[in-house]
Amino acid sequence: MYKATRDFPSTENYGLTSQIRRAVVSVPSNIVEGYKRGSKKEFLRFLCISNSSLEEVKYQLFLAKDLKYLKKDEYKKLSESADEVGRMLSGFQKSLKT
Repeated sequence: MYKATRDFPSTENYGLTSQIRRAVVSVPSNIVEGYKRGSKKEFLRFLCISNSSLEEVKYQLFLAKDLKYLKKDEYKKLSESADEVGRMLSGFQKSLKT
């Protein structure tokens, strides 16, 4: 995502570029933080937060495409990757609930 946002307009440095980068970093950060909390309940809560951050990223990518900051093929590739991460997160959450 850092590479994809590198060419966004400089006017977006503190806007969409920053939002996407923070949300992307938040996904694995929340997984790690939840794991280190030491309880299954807390871990599941942080996995949910992580999944929410991923949804933010997906919307922000859509917005970047609409604003023509991302080409359609680049958007498709990034969106598919985000969907794959979402499936993995959901599967992980389900496996912990059983």
